[in-house]
Order: sequence, then C-alpha cells, then structure tokens
Amino acid sequence: MLLEYVFSFSLALFCLHESEETMGAGGRVASAPREISGEQQKPLSRSPYSKPPFTVGELKKAIPPHCFERSLFCSFSYVARDFFLAFSLYTATTYFHLLPHPIPYFLWPIYWALQGCILTGVWVIAHECGHHAFSDYQWLDDLVGLTLHSALLVPYFSWKISHRRHHSNTASLERDEVFVPKPKSKMAWCSKYLNNPLGRALTLLITLTLGWPLYLAFNVSGRHYDRFASHYNPYAPIYSNRERLLIYLSDACVFGATYVLYHIASVKGVGWLFCVYGVPLLIVNSFLVTITYLQHTHCALPHYDSSEWDWLRGALATVDRDYGILNKVFHHITDTHVTHHLFSTMPHYHAMEATKAVKPLLGEYYQFDGTPFYKALWREAGECIYVEPDEHQKGVYWYRSNF
Repeated sequence: MLLEYVFSFSLALFCLHESEETMGAGGRVASAPREISGEQQKPLSRSPYSKPPFTVGELKKAIPPHCFERSLFCSFSYVARDFFLAFSLYTATTYFHLLPHPIPYFLWPIYWALQGCILTGVWVIAHECGHHAFSDYQWLDDLVGLTLHSALLVPYFSWKISHRRHHSNTASLERDEVFVPKPKSKMAWCSKYLNNPLGRALTLLITLTLGWPLYLAFNVSGRHYDRFASHYNPYAPIYSNRERLLIYLSDACVFGATYVLYHIASVKGVGWLFCVYGVPLLIVNSFLVTITYLQHTHCALPHYDSSEWDWLRGALATVDRDYGILNKVFHHITDTHVTHHLFSTMPHYHAMEATKAVKPLLGEYYQFDGTPFYKALWREAGECIYVEPDEHQKGVYWYRSNF
C-alpha cells in the first residue's frame, strides 16, 4: 500500500513540474520544442557540413532573453524534487520485508529502475552546475555540483574540466574528449569479429556496465594522449598545473563518500547497500553512457579533422533524442542537447523553449531522432563502427559499418 502511494505521488509530482515547465519562468508559455509525430518516422539525412549561414549571435537573438536567466529558487526546487522522490523510494523499500513472498522479488527491480532514473536526474543537475547553469554564483554551483557528484562517486572538478574541453572541441577527431571515433585503419583487429548481433550485444553489455568507470579511471573511449590519462590523476595530461588542486579535492570527496558507504555497509551489510544504492548507481552509470553515446553518435552526424573543424559546426554535430517521460526525469538533457551545446550556461528549465525558438533558424542543421533510445542504441552500435573521409569534402568524416 505504501509503495503504491509513493509511486502515485511521484507521478503526480512529475505532472505538476511538467505543467510548470510549460509555463517557464515568470508564467511565460514555453511550448514543446517539436512535433515528434512525423519527424521520427523518416530516417535522418546527413547533416550539412558547410559553414552555417547563421552565427551564434543570431541564434542567441532568436531566443527570448529570459531563457538565459538562472533562478536559484527554480534550480533548487528540482534538487528538492529529486531528493524527495529518491528518499520516498528508499522509504518504500523498508516495508518490502513485510510483504508476503515472493512479492519483494518483483518490487526490488521496480525500485532499482525508478531510483536509477531519479538519481540520473540528480547527476544531470550536477552536470548543470559544472556548466555554471545552476545559479549566478560560481562558488554555489561548484559546491552543489561537488556534493551531488561525490555522492554518486563522480570526481566533480576532474569531470567538469574534461567535459568543458569536450564542449570546446565537439566532433573534432583530434581534440574531442569522449566517444572519439577512429578511422578504419586504426580499429582493433577484433572489431570485424564483433560486427555481428552477438558481438554487438557483448560490446554493449561491457560498455553500459563498465564504460563509465573505465572512462574515468583509464580514459577508455576518450581522446588519445601521449601518456597515461586518468580523471583521478592530478598530473594527467588532461589537466594543467593550476587545475591540479581541484583534482585532489575531487579525489578527496570521492574517497570521503566511499568511506561513508563503507561505514554504512559495515552497519547495514554489503547486500543491503548493494540493493539500496549499488544497483541504482549501476543504472545511473548505464544511462550516462547511453545518453552521451546517443547524443554524439549517428550516421547523419559529421566529424571533422583540424583542416575543416570549427566550433559552431562541431557544436551542431549532435542530435536530440526522445526518451519519452524520461526526458522530464532527466531534466531534458536528452531532447534539447543541440541547444545545450550552443548555450551551455542556459538552465535546463528554459531549454525546450529555446530549442523551439532556434529550430527555424537552424533548419537542416538541427537533427532530431525520435527512435526509442533502446532501439537507437542497438542500431547505432551496429552502424557507427568507424569513420571514413567524405567522398567530396576533405576534412569531413562519416560513420561506416562495413569491414
């Protein structure tokens, strides 16, 4: 009965926030950024790779000025909402043992899925802090981001710095920081043997379970450096001398969070901690990889070498995706990512209105794929294996799948 109440209340709270989002700040109407029906039915054609006929300044002028305003109250309301939902779900688990067998065995997976989604939303809010999109105060953004990310075992400043460089070098084959595609000549020898349904399933399983920790620890799927790179190493080539103290601070906070978890496990048991916190964290990590991968991996998106790359075309080499109700749970990081790359300091609660405003100006440079994310993940893993040069334009590369 309690579980049913919590889930019903959670759904009602989401609906309430949905209605608030459609109004925007100050009661302004913010319509949905797109009509999904129809767009998701046709396959995407290749995005234009020539220099756009518009500038960043023109795009900014097309967006209502209030979309760039950050509200401390509004930002914290999303933190409060996510924390309330996460705590409510946890509270529900304390009653599972009172239910007759085998009902708890069916409720735990439901809890894991819901809690994993809610905590992914918490992760996204910390991501906004890293972009200075949470408030007008950089110190407050860093404090909130450091707290939230450390609770999810993420080194906040370490990731913030590398992610900032990703935004500065998106779609650059030499300088982008994550999910950097390789040319066919540099693919591992085993790649051709994994280019089948079984190999694809195995690759996705490893990527979704180990991809995030492997990226943080060993820079797997990240930019090539001439020496070992790790987000936990203050002396890694990812960071400059003046950034090293922040890396130490990030490591210390992750270590502190790990110690707290160790203490909890010693009191409550490892099994209890794994069920309440560990499995949802695995789901969070899986969603982070899925979201990031699908934002930047599509056969319609170009990549550039240094002879052709520029910031605006790189920022436009991303695609908005549709995750259904999870768009709201994930604070629209999924379906407004193009706008986010253009204006990363814009808070998420204005991103839908801003996306609608810039779409007419972007034209064919705006890419949206309404394929369900789980289908898109399987498709992209099979179609986007390596990149090869464009047939007509030097410096432009496209994904290929055939060996």
